[in-house]
Amino acid sequence: MSNIKAAFANGKAFIAFITCGDPDLETTAAAVRAAAKNGADLIELGIPFSDPTAEGPVIQGANLRALKGGVTTDKIFCFVKELRRDVTIPMVFMTYANVVFSYGADRFIATCKEIGVDGLILPDLPFEEKDEFQPICRQYGVDLISLIAPTSENRIAMIAKEAEGFVYIVSSLGVTGARSEIKTDLAAIVQVVRENTHTPCAIGFGISTPEQAKKIANIADGVIVGSAIVQLLEKYGKDAPGYIGEYVSSMKNALR
Repeated sequence: MSNIKAAFANGKAFIAFITCGDPDLETTAAAVRAAAKNGADLIELGIPFSDPTAEGPVIQGANLRALKGGVTTDKIFCFVKELRRDVTIPMVFMTYANVVFSYGADRFIATCKEIGVDGLILPDLPFEEKDEFQPICRQYGVDLISLIAPTSENRIAMIAKEAEGFVYIVSSLGVTGARSEIKTDLAAIVQVVRENTHTPCAIGFGISTPEQAKKIANIADGVIVGSAIVQLLEKYGKDAPGYIGEYVSSMKNALR
């Protein structure tokens, strides 16, 4: 069992997304620790990119603030290595293919293994082009996590069959951001996924309240929340980790 699958071993998983370096890496570290202490089962660490095509205004803003603050991929690697001294839950990087490609895929993924990053999510990497990175990920034991969108339709089974770590199901068309309601027939997508893989599936994009989380957890194995957490960082800055801990606790309680 990969370290990521262990996040789903004790009931429904709560997955928290945090942009590295917003407003600074010290605050990111405190936010990750607060999330882990309050029930997060897995952390997605966003590596900032100047053109984050899958992100809505909230996470775009976080990317820009982090980049203006001088965060780099190398600084994030050092930061995660330090974080791994006491944070034991699975962690994955979420970034864009160009970040990995420009750094050097072999060097990037080897470093992930070295510092204890368990997986990689690249939202702009089409399933048909994943062979650019997957053999290297497998070489170093880093799960390349697949995304399934409402538009995947007849590709869902194909993507699910080759899934590693967990399947990231995108709840809605469009970009990340809190939504008042989710209209996609997620149960039908999850059914196809489960018919084709034993890899757990988690749903993200648009989930922000405990009520939404509970509803989604009745369908999937886990819930992913990003924008609502990043909004707390935008609002409270260096004081955000305390609020993030309370928020994660409320969301995790909804999944129990």
